[in-house]
Formats: sequence, structure tokens, C-alpha cells
Amino acid sequence: MPDLATTARDILARLIAFDTTSRNSNLELIAWVADYLEQHGVASTRVVNDDASKANLYATVGPMREGGIILSGHSDVVPVDGQNWHSDPWIVTERDGLLHGRGTCDMKGFLALALAAVPLFKDGTKPVHLAFSYDEEVGCLGAPAMIEAMAVKLPKPALAIIGEPTMMKVITGHKGITVHEVEILGHEAHSSLTHLGLSANMVAVELMHDLAELARGLWTNADPASPFVPPHATLTIGRMEGGTAANILARRAHFVFDLRCPPDVDPETILAPFKAKIAALDSEMKQAFAEAGATITRLSNAPPMTPAGSQEAEAFVRRLTGDNGPAGVVSYAAEAGQFQQAGFATVICGPGSIEQAHQPDEYLAVEQFERGADFMQRLAEALA
Repeated sequence: MPDLATTARDILARLIAFDTTSRNSNLELIAWVADYLEQHGVASTRVVNDDASKANLYATVGPMREGGIILSGHSDVVPVDGQNWHSDPWIVTERDGLLHGRGTCDMKGFLALALAAVPLFKDGTKPVHLAFSYDEEVGCLGAPAMIEAMAVKLPKPALAIIGEPTMMKVITGHKGITVHEVEILGHEAHSSLTHLGLSANMVAVELMHDLAELARGLWTNADPASPFVPPHATLTIGRMEGGTAANILARRAHFVFDLRCPPDVDPETILAPFKAKIAALDSEMKQAFAEAGATITRLSNAPPMTPAGSQEAEAFVRRLTGDNGPAGVVSYAAEAGQFQQAGFATVICGPGSIEQAHQPDEYLAVEQFERGADFMQRLAEALA
């Protein structure tokens, strides 16, 4: 009988083969997982999005009783577009002890390990609740509906482990994230007749300059005692688009930015002056051209995670990993804060390094994968 790591390698290859870039559906992967669980006698529940193009999946392995452990991770991955890969990103390729492929590290490696351990979890005296989400990479959009359903329908679990890459270290805090889109509508005219039109691009540049200044201010005023790296709230513009030609005043421009805040920093307070400026610009632009204007729309808002209420969860996971170092925090956002907000004691712990995520030739070290397999085996033993 193959060991857990070998079985997990085969599962990982299947999961990586599904292109679950967030812009795509994840339904084929979810169907494969549901079928795999059914083969092991485990029923699963899907929580779909509004147009049924994507789904979360959760399942209870073992007895339906209180005190179980949630193992959670997201099924979506970031794009490979424009990246210089040296192997097919949708095929797991091992080179020099590294498992390359989009999502091996972030975070299908953890999902594969959890699935490989299902036969072990079935014999436990307490359950393991698997929870696989969609659209984490675009603002943690999918998990809340699944978390809400689990909170209502499952016997109260003892804790949730979110398997984001931490080098198998225990993490008890992460930043929150808000994502906003700014939309500007101008009035087209010949570029030599600026008095007859209104360039959406020029307005967008002014607003993006304001955000760049805001980002610099956050850096300058960083709390030196903050445990996060970087220590301050961070703001970046991730996407922008506008205009149709060099000699036409742009009718439309838009950009998307994210703001990541430590738990003690309120994103709405930071953005209040910027939002007020957009409202003033919108009124001013409409006075010139009725169809013109500027709006800001919040696309997502995922809360931070703090150590509060998770001390027992932290101690339990430390016993499994042997991690005796100081509790850590991470600057990326994750679904852990959403689980914590719903009342679950929550920590983050998973194989691999976040430094390898989102990169060309993303990889998960075999050594980390095997440590993850050992973790799953120890978890099964702890629940036996």
C-alpha cells in the first residue's frame, strides 16, 4: 500500500491539471474531489455562487460529533499569463527536489495532502471537516457562504487550520484586505480641443497619484513595533485601463487597487479622504457633462486574523508540527480571518513558502510536502 506522501503526489498531479485560475470555473476540480470522497464513502456538500459557475465544497470525514478539526484551503490559483515558465504550469514537474506547477505551493499541495489522509481520518473518534473554497485569490469571495453553512450545519468544531504556505510554522495573525475599483467616465473630443471634452485618463492619473502619495504616507508612518513585514498597511494599484487612441480624450478609465491593513488599522479611515475626493470630482464632472463622473466600488473586504481566542488551537497544532518558536504573523490576507470572524478558533499552517507563490515556476519543495504528509498522519493519530 503506498504511503500518504506518494498517494498525495498522485492527487496533486490531478488537482494541478485543472486550470482553476480565478477567472475560470472550478467545477471540474470540485466534481473530481466529490467523486474521490464518494469512493471513500464520504458525502460532500457544495455551496455554489450566484450563477452556479463555481462552488465551494465541504465534507465531514469520521463521526458527526463536536470537537472536530477543519482543514481548509482554496481551489483557485493566480494567472500564468506573461510569466516565463520552464515547464508546463499545469503538469507537476519535479526538478532538484522541487515540485513545479501553478498551485503546488498556493495551495493545492495542502489540499492533496488532506485528501490523501481521508482513509486515516475515517477511523478517528473525532471528525475532520474538509473545506475547499473558490475565489480566494480575488478577495476571499467564495469562503463566507461556505463558512456560514458549516457554522449552522456542522457540530461545533474545535478549531480550523487554514493550509496557506507557512513552511509548516504556526501563524496566528494576518492582514485584512479590501479591494476597490475606481471607474471614471469622461467626454470624448479631439485631443487638440481639450476645452470641449473631459479626459477620463487625466482624472484617473490624478487619483492614482493620490493613492501613490497615500501609500508613501503609510510607509513613512509605519509602526516600528509592528510584527508584520512590511510593518505598515500597504496599498497597490494592480490593474488599470483607459482610452482608445492618443488623439482622443478618453471616455472611460478604470483601475483596481488593494489595501492590506494590520488588525489595528481601519481601512475605511485610511480611505475616507480619497472617497470624499471622488465624490467631489463626480459632482464637478457632472456639472460639465451630464454623463461624466467618478465612482468607487468596494469589490471585496476580508477581515484580518488575530491571536485572540486561538491559544488552544495554536497549542494543538504546535504539538503536531513540533514548532516551538514564537507565533508568527503574515502580511498576506487569507480566509483565516473569515473563519475566525464566524467564531472558529483559527490558525494558519501549511507546507511551502509564500515567497514561491504567484511566481513563474512556482514550486513546493518535496521536503515540505513530506513534512505536510507527516502532519496529516500525526493529526489522524491525535484524533484516533
